[in-house]
Amino acid sequence: MTDNKTHTFQAEVRQLLDLVIHSLYSKKEIFLRELISNASDAIDRAKFEAVTHKAFQKPDDAWNIRIRIDKEAKTITVSDNGVGMNADEIASNIGTIANSGTRRFLDSLKKSKSKEITNELIGRFGVGFYASFMVADKVTVVTKRLGSDEPALVWTSAGEDTYTLEEGEREEHGTDVTLHLRDEDEEFLEPYRLRSIVKQYSDFIRFPIIMADSEGKDETLNSMKALWKKNPSDIEEKEYNEFYHQIGHDFTDPAKVIHYAAEGVTEFRALLYLPARAPFDLFMKEGRHGLQLYVRNVFITDDCKALLPEYLRFVKGVVDSSDLPLNVSREMLQDDAIIRRIRKSLVGKILKTLADMKEKEGEAYRTFYNEFGPVLKEGVHSDMENKEKLSELLLYASTNTEGDQRVTFKDYIDRMPQDQKDIYYLSGDDPASVHHSPLLEVFRKKGFEVLFFTDPIDEWVAQALREIDGKSLTAIDRGDIDLGDQEKKKDEKKDDADKDADNDLRRLMDHIKETLGDDIKEVRLSHRLTDSACCLVADEQGLSASMERLFRQMGQELPPNKRILELNPLHPAIKRMESMFAGDPKSSELQERIELLHGQALLMEGSSLKDPTRFSRLVSKLMAGDAGS
Repeated sequence: MTDNKTHTFQAEVRQLLDLVIHSLYSKKEIFLRELISNASDAIDRAKFEAVTHKAFQKPDDAWNIRIRIDKEAKTITVSDNGVGMNADEIASNIGTIANSGTRRFLDSLKKSKSKEITNELIGRFGVGFYASFMVADKVTVVTKRLGSDEPALVWTSAGEDTYTLEEGEREEHGTDVTLHLRDEDEEFLEPYRLRSIVKQYSDFIRFPIIMADSEGKDETLNSMKALWKKNPSDIEEKEYNEFYHQIGHDFTDPAKVIHYAAEGVTEFRALLYLPARAPFDLFMKEGRHGLQLYVRNVFITDDCKALLPEYLRFVKGVVDSSDLPLNVSREMLQDDAIIRRIRKSLVGKILKTLADMKEKEGEAYRTFYNEFGPVLKEGVHSDMENKEKLSELLLYASTNTEGDQRVTFKDYIDRMPQDQKDIYYLSGDDPASVHHSPLLEVFRKKGFEVLFFTDPIDEWVAQALREIDGKSLTAIDRGDIDLGDQEKKKDEKKDDADKDADNDLRRLMDHIKETLGDDIKEVRLSHRLTDSACCLVADEQGLSASMERLFRQMGQELPPNKRILELNPLHPAIKRMESMFAGDPKSSELQERIELLHGQALLMEGSSLKDPTRFSRLVSKLMAGDAGS
C-alpha cells in the first residue's frame, strides 16, 4: 500500500496555477473543454496500447467519456475509460509543468508508423488540467493504470502549494476528475449549461460524451461528426451544404467547396466554403470574418482572423491543426509560425481554386465575381506575394464588352492591336456612364480597347499593378496620351501648325482660361476627341474625377485639384465660339457659351455643377435662340 503523502508543487507549477486561474483563459467554461480533451487523449493512448496487447482491446462503442453532476455536493465529475496513470505518471503529468505524459508519448511515437494515431492525441495534459481551478476550490483525481495490478490512486489538491496522493478504489482502468465548485460557479451544475459547452467546444470529439438526462437515461451530448476528417469521396453534396448552413449562417448553398488535408512540416485539415452571395456585413469592420479553428477536433475559436488575409474574409469554414497547443491564445495566433504556414497554404489553395473556376466554370466564376470581386481587389494592393495571381482573377467591363460580359487582363492583351503599347483604362462611377465618355472617342477610332474601372478600389489596383506582362496601365483621363509613333508624329505636326497659325483659336483659348479663372488649370487642344466639343482631364499626377469624388464622400478634405479643359478645334461649337470671339471678344453670349462648355465637360465626367440653376437657365436661353444677355 502507498502511504498518504503530501507533496509540494514545483515552483513553476505554483506560478502556472495563478496564471491559469487569473490570466491564461478568458472564459471559465474552458475548464470542461480541457478535461474532455484530456479524457479523449487518455482513450487514444489506451487504444494505441491495445494494438499490441489484445487483452486491452474492446469494441469501439465501449470507449466513452462521462459527465456526472451532483448538485447537493456541488461537484462535477468527468470520467473516461482510457489509459489511466500510475504514481510516477501523476507526478510528472500534474506535478511538473510542460513535461506531461502526452508530450513524452508524442516524442516516443515520432518514429512510429502510426502517424494518424499520433495526430489524434490531444494537447498537454498538465496545462489544461489546471483550468479546473478556475471554478473549483478543490479537485480530486481517481485513476487506475491500464494493465497494472496496483491499486487505484487518489490525487487531491486545493490548488495551492501542495497536493496529496493516496491509494483508492476504481474497478476499471481510466480516470475520474471531480471538481468541487465554488459558490459563484454553481451555474455549471445546470445540465443545459454543460450541454451548450460541449456542443460549442467538443462536438467533434470522436468518442461519445455521455451525461444522464432528467430521467436518468444516458444522453450523448456530441455529434462526433467532424466532417473535415472524412474522405471527400465519402461525403455527399447534401452533407457539405448542411454543414455550411450551420457554420456560415447562410441558407443558400455555397458556390464552391474546398476540402483538403495538408501533410509535411505542418499538418492540418481544412474544409472551406466560397459563398454564393455576399453577406450583409462584408464591409463592416466589426463583422465576424474569421475561420473556425480546431486543434485535434477541439474547438478553439470561431473567429480566427489570423488564418486568412482580410481580402479573403468572405471565406467560411474550419481548419483543424495537429500541431498547435490547445491553450493557444489570440496573441499567439497572430505571431505563431505554424499559423503563418497554414495561412500561406490556405491562401494558395483558395487562389488556385478560383483560377480553376475561372478557366473551367466561366459563368459560375462571373456570378461569384459579381459578389466578391471588389473584395478580391483589396488583395492586389495589400498582398504583394500573391499580387500576380490575384491580377489574373480580375474581370473588367470594357469598350469591347456588352451587358454583364467581363474581360481579363490576359484576354485584353491577347487581342491588342500590334501598334498598341499600353493597357488603357478609364475610371468612373458605373460602366454605363463611363461607356459614353468623350474621352473614349479616339480610342474607338483606332480600335484600342479601354477597360472600365468602376469600383472605388480600382484606382488603388492600378497603382499597385502599374503594369501587366510588360504593358503599362495607363489612365486615359490624365496627362498626355501617346497613341503610337505614327499618331504621335501627326500630333507633333499639328502642334507645330498650331504655333505658327490659327492665332485666333489661341487667343480664344486664352480668353476661355481667363473667363473660367480658378475653375480650371489650363486650356489646350485635345488629341482624344473626335466627336465631342470638350472634355476635362487631370494632369499627369492629378486625381481622377472619380477618385476625387470618392475622397470627398469619405469626408476627406482635398487641396484644390484644378483640371485641364481640352477642346476639339474641329467641332462646330468651338468653330462658332472662335467666330464670335473674332467679332466681339467681350460678348455676353460668348461668356455664357464658355460657362456652358465648362458645365458640359463637368457633367460628362460625372462631376457636379457649381450652379445648376444658372446652367439650366443658360441652356434654356440657348434653346430659345435668345442672343440677348
